[in-house]
Amino acid sequence: MKIKLDENLPVDLLPVLAELGHDAHTPGDEGLCSAPDDAIWEAAQREERFQITQDLDFSDARRFAPGTHKGLLLVRLRDPSRQALLDRIRGLFREEVATSWARCLVVASERKVRVRRPAD
Repeated sequence: MKIKLDENLPVDLLPVLAELGHDAHTPGDEGLCSAPDDAIWEAAQREERFQITQDLDFSDARRFAPGTHKGLLLVRLRDPSRQALLDRIRGLFREEVATSWARCLVVASERKVRVRRPAD
């Protein structure tokens, strides 16, 4: 799976995701450090990458309707420490069939994973 990590996630996820067979990039890989959300989102879509973020700006299901993009995982933890994020995202990609999230809007908390799938 091709993945774009948002800047608000630890870069330590890159080797974790690679070990699980995924091709993950960060905005820094494309010279997009500190770029606006829209620029990062557009780059992820152009590169056909599933985006992972903590940014609530991506929680609008009307703007990011399932089926209109390559996929989006919004991670919402009460304590979003570096280690908590690493553990949760690692666990999600080990325990869930993340490849089935293509074109979906996924919201993950400590205990739940909600997947909004395309209507088609």
